[in-house]
Amino acid sequence: MNISDPIADMLTRVRNASRAHHTEVIVPASRTKREIARILKEEGFIAEVGEERQGPTIVLRLTLKYVDGKAPVMSGLKRISKPGLRVYARKTEIPRVLGGLGLVIVSTSQGIMTGQQAKRAQLGGEVLAYVW
Repeated sequence: MNISDPIADMLTRVRNASRAHHTEVIVPASRTKREIARILKEEGFIAEVGEERQGPTIVLRLTLKYVDGKAPVMSGLKRISKPGLRVYARKTEIPRVLGGLGLVIVSTSQGIMTGQQAKRAQLGGEVLAYVW
């Protein structure tokens, strides 16, 4: 199946699995998706990231995290920059999510990082997603 926006597909799978209280979600792997999953793990939104081979393809197995086994840690995910409308931010214009409680994922010339890391490195780039 050909997907026009694989990052939005990944975020939608994670959002749907979280709302359905699934423990794991499987996503086709790519370098960008690995980096997004790494950031989500480092920031404490998901518990574990594993990589495995299913037939000819490589997939990411993301283990979701819940508060007291009930409420998902990640209450929201939103794709910002889309293939039809790219959204870029200068180093001084990187947005804040929920007054700093959320997370901005930015694709910079130095790789994919959080908005806070991009501000520290004084880098702008494409705003990929908001997570809260």
